[in-house]
Amino acid sequence: MLDPNSTVLVIDDDPDLRASVGRLLRSVGITVEMFGSIADFLGSDLPDGPTCLVLDVRLPGQSGLDLQRELADANRELPIIFITGHGDIPMSVQAMKRGAIEFLTKPFRDQDLLDAIQLGLSRDRVRRESEKDLVALRERFSSLSPREREIMIQVAHGRLSKQIAHDIGIAEATVKVHRSRAMHKMKAGSLPELGRMADKLKLLHDKPQRS
Repeated sequence: MLDPNSTVLVIDDDPDLRASVGRLLRSVGITVEMFGSIADFLGSDLPDGPTCLVLDVRLPGQSGLDLQRELADANRELPIIFITGHGDIPMSVQAMKRGAIEFLTKPFRDQDLLDAIQLGLSRDRVRRESEKDLVALRERFSSLSPREREIMIQVAHGRLSKQIAHDIGIAEATVKVHRSRAMHKMKAGSLPELGRMADKLKLLHDKPQRS
């Protein structure tokens, strides 16, 4: 159930809380890294595998909500589970609207924390796999010739081979050859799949030129 490369990062200025959470997570086989402040966290490198952050709301200096905002502004997607010793409903609403996994009030149940962590790690795993797939898709697209790219985009817009041939002034048979090569290089099993790939690559924002 747990990815062996998963890591939970804990930021809390209470050493007793850090020790308690650390023991809990290690007891169920979760790798954990502890930080006493946001500054310590920002000075570290994020793990390579699925990761989530257990973050105290109230910290000396910069707050947990400030860090959530900072990470979002920097496009650093990291699932966050907030913990707080103060039941602050407006604060929790704000955190959840910004994408927090959970907002737990101390003292929280161990199982509630573990459930939230499992969800956070699962979401980060899916995100990482999606990003990996997109990188591979971009690499395949970069292997296409300029003509193959052009025809792939036209096909993705629903244009027929004869229409594409007329638009760019080549034979319909030549269009079909380029289309076949593009599908092979992109590893697309069908034209709809090629269209979905184009959509993922954001190639459909401009309409193709039509005569």
